[in-house]
Amino acid sequence: MIPVSVMASGLGTVSFKIRGRFGRGHVGDFSDVFRPIVAWNITARCNLHCRHCYIEAGPWGSWGMGTDEALDLVDQMARVGVPLILMTGGEPLMRGDFFQVSEYAASKGIKLVLSTNGTLIDRGTARRLADIGFAYVGVSLDSPDPKWHDEFRGRTGAFEGAIRGIRNAVDAGLDVGLRFTVTAKNVEDLDAYMGLAVRLGVRRVTLYHLSAAGRARGMGRDWWYTPSTYATLMDKVLEYARKLAGRLEIETTLAPFDGIYIADKVSRSPDEFWEYMALVESMGSCGRKIVSIYPNGDVYPCQFVDFVRLGNVKSRPLSEVLSPDNPALDMFVNTERYLRGPKCSACPFKRQCKGGDRARAYYLAGDMYGDDPLCPLDVHSIAGRWPRRAP
Repeated sequence: MIPVSVMASGLGTVSFKIRGRFGRGHVGDFSDVFRPIVAWNITARCNLHCRHCYIEAGPWGSWGMGTDEALDLVDQMARVGVPLILMTGGEPLMRGDFFQVSEYAASKGIKLVLSTNGTLIDRGTARRLADIGFAYVGVSLDSPDPKWHDEFRGRTGAFEGAIRGIRNAVDAGLDVGLRFTVTAKNVEDLDAYMGLAVRLGVRRVTLYHLSAAGRARGMGRDWWYTPSTYATLMDKVLEYARKLAGRLEIETTLAPFDGIYIADKVSRSPDEFWEYMALVESMGSCGRKIVSIYPNGDVYPCQFVDFVRLGNVKSRPLSEVLSPDNPALDMFVNTERYLRGPKCSACPFKRQCKGGDRARAYYLAGDMYGDDPLCPLDVHSIAGRWPRRAP
């Protein structure tokens, strides 16, 4: 995640409540490589059929582990010291034991976040989420246009259901945010989208740059925006982050190079710029401060890198999977050592950015160690503006 609002204004909303205060000069230590946040894809069953779903979930997807296995996995996460579980899917609320597993995780002192399409959050469900103590509920909403959202998410009425779920969650006192998948076909809707977010009373908007895993592999290149569109998008994001500071925070994900762009825009001196870059590096990335556990127990560096398996919690304890002795982790902890694309390998910010999204490099460019084709930055010009002082 790139905390655009924190970088632009020093203020956060949900992120400060979950992680504590952090920012330039104080990066914090909420998670770590060997005690990461876990994005737990608790099921691949979903009531929608989204065009870009990285796990290819749908109405006939796998339920995932049995209840006893899921509770055992919670125990494993508690022993590792996982600070937060992102309950995701599929649609996690389709699991009949969702609340049992969530209550058990909360009893272990692990913070909980829900990632959902929102359509199943009725008033009773919202109250139960609040009673358990969910720190945040992120609802996928990809357009202010109901028709566009419904087509993207594969079901008529998905927009109406999401809006209803958002309002129920807000009314229950939960911190709610929107998750917006940015594509070339909806990027120009940002102004209307932010207006909707304000009216709904949500506390965060997270912009997901379109990755390339799962069904997104079959999407045409016309779904990915151009470099000029990227600059327009990020300038608007920065404008809203400043305008809504302290009320609604904005973050982006699946594009660590956003942090370079924002740091270049907000810094007033080389020292400030490199302090912001330290913050970008501290936020972690795929396989570094976050991992994903799929419904069958497979552990991946994150939800979108499905081509490098770190292990399986049914056959190997999570503590062993998340161990310095696991060689598969090093590519994601020290990614800069492996990059060989002409742009990423020579990038002066490769330690902080880690080469952007490895899934796009793998699926769009054909090389997991290659360049992220979505990165539009002239990184050497940016580095020239902010020379680093000699130690």
